[in-house]
Amino acid sequence: MTSAFDDLNREEVLTVRRARGPAPRPRDAATLILVRRDGAEPRVLMGRRSGGHDFMPDKYVFPGGRVDPEDGRAPSGSELGADVAGKLAIGCRRVPRAFGLAAIRELQEETGLLLAAPGSGLRCPRSFGAFAREGVLPQLAPLKFLGRAITPPARHKRFDARFFMADAEEALLDLRPPAEGAELVDLRWVSLAETRELDLPSVTRFMLQELVDVLDTPDPARGAPLLRWSQAGHRLDRI
Repeated sequence: MTSAFDDLNREEVLTVRRARGPAPRPRDAATLILVRRDGAEPRVLMGRRSGGHDFMPDKYVFPGGRVDPEDGRAPSGSELGADVAGKLAIGCRRVPRAFGLAAIRELQEETGLLLAAPGSGLRCPRSFGAFAREGVLPQLAPLKFLGRAITPPARHKRFDARFFMADAEEALLDLRPPAEGAELVDLRWVSLAETRELDLPSVTRFMLQELVDVLDTPDPARGAPLLRWSQAGHRLDRI
């Protein structure tokens, strides 16, 4: 983890100190790291952001995006574990399940993959229409909380992102090939070693190292990282 965090510091600290005027308020966001273990080594699903984006163009990232108001109202076949929900509730007024459902919705929108199981629910929001059409419900129970990161104040767009991880074979409805779209291209399952060769945002590199540590030496007492920035630099806490 040290190398990833040091790299984040070198890349971002000068940008943060150049900030002028009030920083934009971070928007709640959720990201999902799917892990496949059916090969010689674990692989994660990543895609490249379109070059037309004004935020991290051409960078390789995990599926994810902003939390929508209706995410918290979407039906699900299972709920978040108590420990996950508790960590999501820290310093936030939004209902914890909204973050998990946002991550699952963004996964479907950006890749076509469904973290779901057969079932139907009433009053399904339009943004979850793909789940209703397939007769499935999102499943929150498989989500594990990996960490949280808030974009530095100098950026023109800022996000307060919660990172989840889930085992692909257990959580996905099926292992259909991911489908490229307007948001992500070159979607592929890559080994953790191969991610070192990709053009990654610093926070993505940091969370990948956190994932490696979690997979190699699981320790529930260690806590998940909360990465924040200010004019004085970075701060890393564990929650």
